[in-house]
Amino acid sequence: MAKGRTIGLQAVGGGSLTAVRVGFGWQAVPRRGLFGSRTREIDLDASAILFADNQPVDVVFFRHLASDDGAVRHTGDSLVGGGGGGGGGDDEAILVDLQRVPLHIDQIVFTVNSFTGQTFQEVQNAFCRIVDETNGQELARYTLNGGGQYTAQIMAKVHRSGAGWQMTALGNPANGRTFQDLLPAILPHL
Repeated sequence: MAKGRTIGLQAVGGGSLTAVRVGFGWQAVPRRGLFGSRTREIDLDASAILFADNQPVDVVFFRHLASDDGAVRHTGDSLVGGGGGGGGGDDEAILVDLQRVPLHIDQIVFTVNSFTGQTFQEVQNAFCRIVDETNGQELARYTLNGGGQYTAQIMAKVHRSGAGWQMTALGNPANGRTFQDLLPAILPHL
């Protein structure tokens, strides 16, 4: 999936999806040292900010693992990364029960940030993917190209479109240690 591209969230056999997993993966860039290459652990944090009429109304992240209504759930914090980017699955994931998301929620924005301040120059193979949670089939994947001197990425958003949902790959760099720090950078994408 390319940056800026929007896809409809449809089940493989047709019809609307009922539940999706938004997975995130990354690896640390190996460093060359006196004794060969070493890999440093990278702690990135995935968050989902729920919006109603362009206003944040709830958030799911490592300190608040479920939305107040229970429709959006974080599977837990990975403190090291390396699983997803290395082909071993998602490092962190957020589950969205699309049928249970309250009607007033019209967008869910997914971000990844470095609470410890590590930059994306230290990250490789970072991705965001969306999976049909009912059968495990990957529907779309957005892979970040290159790193930079920023500490966060506004990865993607899932938003209502008529009676269904769509996903848009955003992939916009930002700076901030928490989702609150990223809100000014998110607002132009709503």
